[in-house]
Amino acid sequence: MDIQIDSREKARAIRKITQTFEEQGVHYFTSKLLVGDYMSLDHPRLIIDRKQNLQELCGNICQQHERFRRELLRAEQAGIQLVILVEHGPEIQCLEDVYFWKNPRKHEIRWRVVKGRREAYAASEKAIDGCQLYRALETIKNRYHVLFEFCEKKDTGKRILELLGGGYDKR
Repeated sequence: MDIQIDSREKARAIRKITQTFEEQGVHYFTSKLLVGDYMSLDHPRLIIDRKQNLQELCGNICQQHERFRRELLRAEQAGIQLVILVEHGPEIQCLEDVYFWKNPRKHEIRWRVVKGRREAYAASEKAIDGCQLYRALETIKNRYHVLFEFCEKKDTGKRILELLGGGYDKR
């Protein structure tokens, strides 16, 4: 198997992923992709877009919505099946688990002094919670035919190989 890695992926961030590729005897090279981050030359219409956690995905959907939407449209127009692989952790294993996710930006308590008294406040009242993110991801899934997969950071390389190597199951 030969895998193309998008040139915008930071070498330090993907060191463990490329190490997994090497251990499995998978050849890889770096070059710019139209969309996403990883593509097998055996299945060029299946591309994985890696997200380091749900926070990054929130940022793509909220702060960078138009750029993210253009990428989804590019994939759809090119006939590419885009799989968004989120490295979040053991508590998020499927799309439905996102519903119960507590966004630290919304639920983290911070303190401030107002008129000489300490009071608690949420880190960001505008941050979206798991329920809102789940609904947004369901809309993206249905509108742009994107698939969402989740894994732990330590398993990312293995999961990329499973997805690109045809070992993909549409749970």
